[in-house]
Amino acid sequence: MVVNDGNSPFSDPALIFFANAPKEHLKKALKDHNLDISKWKEYVSPHSSLLINTGQHRVLVDTGEGSLEPTTGKLIPNLRAEGVMPEDIDTVILTHAHPDHIGGNIDSEGKSTFPNARYVLTRDEWNFWIPKPNLTALDVSESDKELVIKYAHDYLLPIQNQVELVDYGKEIVPGIWAVRAAGHTPGHMAVSITCDNRQLLCIGDTLVHPIHMEQPDWYIKYNLAPEQVIETRRRLLDRAATEKVLVHAFHFPFPGLGYVIRKGDGWRWQPIK
Repeated sequence: MVVNDGNSPFSDPALIFFANAPKEHLKKALKDHNLDISKWKEYVSPHSSLLINTGQHRVLVDTGEGSLEPTTGKLIPNLRAEGVMPEDIDTVILTHAHPDHIGGNIDSEGKSTFPNARYVLTRDEWNFWIPKPNLTALDVSESDKELVIKYAHDYLLPIQNQVELVDYGKEIVPGIWAVRAAGHTPGHMAVSITCDNRQLLCIGDTLVHPIHMEQPDWYIKYNLAPEQVIETRRRLLDRAATEKVLVHAFHFPFPGLGYVIRKGDGWRWQPIK
């Protein structure tokens, strides 16, 4: 089940999402998606978490942005609406430590939102953010860098006694694996979920807009290692297309579920109906 934590806007999305795209090429790509580069001032992104009931475990992938914005923080009410209490969750998988993926880790009192859960993230991700990371590679303001670091500490340290660090390839619970997806952050994780002959691949922030499937070499300003992101994208998109698996993308239009279809040297997004 896809459960939304709410929505938040990206201002000047073309500049943020496609930082290295040649302008004329970008204009055409946007036009193909009925977007005008001079008028596309905002992209309203959902923050969609995955809830997985394996029969033995209730697993949540990412906790959204929580109370960081007035339009987010709806994860717990939306879970409750489906009959799922925070205490029912036994595993929380964090794809990476950006604020819109960990902001729901703690409640308004600074306590763990999911008291009975282990919070799983990669060893590389934890070791990068704790203690203070080096964000000089990011092409954003110093104040933005400090804010991202602050949020990582504010929303990871309070739950550190519940944290389990894993390496890529680890089976987190039966049928759910941590998949290497580094680049956006040093320990960014994709998640593979299998049941019988079906598979879902959660790609987190490997791509943040469907145009990235058609232009996998165009990277966003918040990628710490752009060249590594490109390698990760191509590997995961090739896997998704070859194996014909259902894909979940956190920032794609809700519910962020669809299939990856080969298109020339790239791919295209086919959202589920």
